[in-house]
Amino acid sequence: MTHHSPAGPFSEADLPIDADGRIYHLQIRPDQLAPDILLVGDPGRAEFIGANFLTDLEVAREHRGLVTVTGTSAITGGRATIISPLRTTVSTSGMGTPSLEIVLNEIVALNEIDFATRSRKASFPRLHVIRVGTSGALQAGTPLGTPIITTYAAGMDNTGLFYEAPWPDETCRRLEGELADTIRKAMNPQSRFRDAVRPYVSRAEPAVVRALTGAAAELGVSVRTGMTVSNSGFFAPQGRDVSRLAPSIPEMDHIMAGFDPRLGDMRIENMEMEASFLLHFLGGLGHWGGVICPAIADRRRNTFDHQYLDAMEKAVTVALRALESLRAERAGAQG
Repeated sequence: MTHHSPAGPFSEADLPIDADGRIYHLQIRPDQLAPDILLVGDPGRAEFIGANFLTDLEVAREHRGLVTVTGTSAITGGRATIISPLRTTVSTSGMGTPSLEIVLNEIVALNEIDFATRSRKASFPRLHVIRVGTSGALQAGTPLGTPIITTYAAGMDNTGLFYEAPWPDETCRRLEGELADTIRKAMNPQSRFRDAVRPYVSRAEPAVVRALTGAAAELGVSVRTGMTVSNSGFFAPQGRDVSRLAPSIPEMDHIMAGFDPRLGDMRIENMEMEASFLLHFLGGLGHWGGVICPAIADRRRNTFDHQYLDAMEKAVTVALRALESLRAERAGAQG
């Protein structure tokens, strides 16, 4: 595939920038973005992380429900300590891949484009972006609160289909075909959508997976590692049958829980709504993406953890520790 990299200059319609040099949705300037980034769905969670995990705040901006905070990570205690401060941005991605698509494009633009000339820079740092979200556990042996680290993500949304990123490896290509066949067989032959639902499969950057699992081990946090399914919604797309309209794919959660990706003992561990596009988009651009999501719903026992703050704090700590360890790899690659 031919590499696509439009240089600009980009128009006001394609890349809205206000009179103060701030990008349209996030409302921050390029100098207010760090290359080490946590993405969370809930704007309140971004504010919480900024208040409890970051010091020396440079910016705390809210616009259209999107909160962005940049400061310095401050992790101490346990068996791991960030020795040197890490400049970090925490930003809201919203719920689902449509909102995430906007946020990620603006983050990449802030990093890659010179806002004065509206043209792409000749060089820019590699972004390290880790999503810290919530998810539903699909496997019976996963206790509520367990952070799940994503290796591969199956996108049941269609946002990724608008970006021509190549398959990261042959596993992604194989899984796309096998999952598409599995879903088609599970649907009613008379369904008008039987041939319309086709997943795309993306891969977490292996170095980020290693950094997350290593950080969890250093901090003594028990985690699961496996595949993630990103759905286009919370209810029927994840197998929750509460509407008077029948789901086009009955019992989606059971289908995915039973799917064998043929990757050793790896299984599809969880469902959420953002990992697929994050990994597809960033990976296609050469930036590094990863995902760690505590399980707050147990889809096998039909239970839900409403008090999941402790699990989220552990996942944030692991993610920040991983970003700190990845910084050295970036410095080596760009030194």
